[in-house]
Order: sequence, then C-alpha cells, then structure tokens
Amino acid sequence: MNNLMMDFYELTMGQGYFNKKMTGKVAYFDLFFRKAPDGASFAIANGVKQCAEYLANFKFEESDIAYLKSLGIFSNAYLEYLKNLRFTGDMWGVEDGTVVFGNEPCLTIKAPIVEAQLVETALLTLFNRASLITSKASRIVRSAQGKPVMEFGSRRAQGEQAATDGALDAYIAGAAGTACTITGKKYGVPVLGTMAHSFVQSFDTEYEAFKAYAESFPDACTLLIDTYNTLESGILNAIRIHKEVLQPMGKKLAGIRIDSGDLAYLSKKVREILDKNGLYDTKIVISNSLDEYLITSLLNQGAPIDSFGVGENMITAKSNPVFGGVYKLVAMEKYGKIEPKIKISDNVEKTTNPHFKKIYRLYDKDGKIISDILTVYDEEAPSGTFTLKDPDVPWKTKTISNFTARDLKVKMVENGKIIYNFKTIQQTREYCQKELNTLWDEAKRLVNPHTYTLNLSDKLTEIKNDLLYNLKNDKTEQHAAAKIITTKLEK
Repeated sequence: MNNLMMDFYELTMGQGYFNKKMTGKVAYFDLFFRKAPDGASFAIANGVKQCAEYLANFKFEESDIAYLKSLGIFSNAYLEYLKNLRFTGDMWGVEDGTVVFGNEPCLTIKAPIVEAQLVETALLTLFNRASLITSKASRIVRSAQGKPVMEFGSRRAQGEQAATDGALDAYIAGAAGTACTITGKKYGVPVLGTMAHSFVQSFDTEYEAFKAYAESFPDACTLLIDTYNTLESGILNAIRIHKEVLQPMGKKLAGIRIDSGDLAYLSKKVREILDKNGLYDTKIVISNSLDEYLITSLLNQGAPIDSFGVGENMITAKSNPVFGGVYKLVAMEKYGKIEPKIKISDNVEKTTNPHFKKIYRLYDKDGKIISDILTVYDEEAPSGTFTLKDPDVPWKTKTISNFTARDLKVKMVENGKIIYNFKTIQQTREYCQKELNTLWDEAKRLVNPHTYTLNLSDKLTEIKNDLLYNLKNDKTEQHAAAKIITTKLEK
C-alpha cells in the first residue's frame, strides 16, 4: 500500500504536533466498529496481518516528500522529519478469522502520536474491506448449509485489488474456491470455472459447443445449459454429450450449470431428467445474483442444488457495502502514566470506551461464548464467580461460574517490528470455522439474531463515568456536549 494512502488531515495534524514539539508524546488508538453489517450480531475480523505488515514497512518515499513540498503548506523541518519517519510503535490485535462484536477494539496502536495518527486511514482501509467481505461471505456460505459456494465476483469488484483480495477473504470465510485466477496464483486458493454463454454461442449449435468442451475437459465436464432453452435444449444436449462423447471415453458428465430463470423450478426438472437417464451423480450448479436470502429460499423450496456460484453480492457486500470501522484516541502517556481519553457525542452510541484496554472472552463449559468483557490493561482475567452487568441497563445482571476466559488480543508489532507468528491462509480458514462454532446457533440467524452484550469491568466503568462526570461539571463552553450525553446516559 502506498504510504500516501492517508487522509490529508493526518498530515496537517502532524504538522501541528511537530510545531508544538509533541512528536514524542505516546498515544493509544483503538480500531473498532459499532455495528456489524446486515443487522448481524457479530462480524469476522480480517486484514489484521496486512495492517501489521503495513506498519512494519511504513515510510515516505522521496517522491512523496517532493509532492508534499510542492503543496507549499508544510515546513521544511516537518518534511525532513517525515522523510526519516518509520513506525516505531506497538500493535495489539485479534487474529484474522476471529468473531468480534461491536465497540470492542480489534486493533490497538501505541506509538508516538504523529506515527499513530498518520497510519489511521491505511489501517481502516485494510481492516474494513477485508472484514466486510469475510463477514458477508460467511453469511452466504452458512446459508448454503454445507453445500459448496464458489466466489464468482471479480468482474463486479471495485478494482483489481478488491477482486484479488476479496476472493481470498471469501475463501477464509469458507468459500470452496474462486474464479479469480490471480488469487489462485498469489495465495494458492483453488480456482474454479467452466464456460460462459459466449462459448456456446460461438459454435453453430449448442451440441457442437458442448462436444468441444467435453473433448477438452473429459474429467471435469460441467456444461452451461441455459443459453437457449434450459429444458427443451440445454439439458437434452448435455445428456447426449454424456452418452455419445463421455461414456465411450469411460467418463461421466460431472455437472450442469443454470444461470437464469426460475432456479428452484428448473433445478427440480433438470434433476428429474438427469435421474431418468441414470445420471444420479451429475451435480447441479446454479449462479445468477445469488445472496444468502435467495440461497436459503431455494433450499427451503427443496431445490436439488449441489453448489452455488456467487458474484456481485459477495465481492461487494452489496446489501451493506460499508464496514463502519473507526479509529479513536483512547489514552495518552503523561509523566510516565497512561491517561485515559474519551470522545463524547450527542449520539450516545458514539461515546467511546476510554483507556488502554484488554478484551477477555468468556466461554461456558461447552466452549460457547458467554460474553466479552472490556477491562483496563492491567486487570486480571475474570475467574471463579463473576457478575455480568449490562452497561446500558446496569440493573440487569447475570452471575456466572464454571467458565474459562481468554485474552482476545495479542501483541503483533513491537517497536515497529512484527513479532507475531501469523497463521497460514489455510490455518486462518480453519480457525475462522472454529470461531463460528463458538457462537450459539441463535446468534448466527440471518434475521433477528441473538445479540451478545459487551460488558465493561467495574474499574473501566468507574473510569468512564468519572470522565463523563468531570466533563459534565466543567463550566467551559467546549464541554457542553458532555452534559447532554451524560444526561442521556442517566435516563
């Protein structure tokens, strides 16, 4: 990623910090999202490894400095500082493939404030896109109820990088493979694909097109049967190919694909015709603007579909194409101590959780998630008997025991160097599935899912309330908003 992949205000703020000799001040920033896309109760974190690699390689090129100088607004001293700047801070993060909930810090950056500020946009870009597509792909894969889902979206993606890495994200989420060839080369993801309608149209007859393909790929012959007429032409010619071309070679028709029409009706009729001709093992593949809701509907109608090709709705997360990750200052070091910071807003949900924090995930005896707890960085993991308190409804409590706790974030970058041994792509894919298995089925519903409450430790709750109280009672005009937000919280 180009190191000028940053919003311009990050550079102007940097000049301000530089002028005030604040470049050595250490700041803590959290990267988190407030709500999961598509009304889901959770998201799947991804892009974390890419964030670590970006930080480890951060620097300005000579051409970057020359461009910034040409703008005529930055001092020569500041530009010289940027010329020699490297990321020297630390990063904590959840692993790629981790189930995460709203308002918990998926990444935490500790670094001199200019460094921490300049990397904001790049980190959000990497994390938001990868987490968005992985979360969407997971919904689609789960809707298929164990039947393979293939990623077919390259031509609908917003550019080459989105197509290439989006296919990888879908694979991590459980897709069987991709039609994007470069993703196969770059990442080792299985590549899949047969023919388009143009191949069929380019021959004088549908039969000739099918015959040419079968002779070229007799061991994996899947034919697209809806170019002209699925039931009166396509499936009949496909069966002829099986009998006249493949059987004499000792081969079978592997599958047929339908890309238009009433997919439930057509798949049922095609299955009847295939079975009547003894082609019980021939698979039915469908495509055509599929998403999790259409796939669920088809399966609920009893459509005998064996696998799905999903394109635009997966690669663009079309139904909810924005992953709302944000990057907020939560603490700064002052006189060797960590001083919590809070952002307040007229919108209650935009008030941040202050301080350098840990996330402890609590599991029941069956390995299912009970809740996540945000604590201050120096707090020990909950143990024994513990009382959960809903931060929005503090009188709503639940006492638990016989649970285990896991520190969800791990240190990945230290002093600007990667110190964490990241999982391979295949290991991340397997880990993602294990993470999904820690959720109750009710939380994985596509509609009206069970939601998990993010709890705050007593210590963190007290710090947050003290900050709000102090701001509320500050008589200065700039803290008027604190009074509004605190009043709403009290209600």
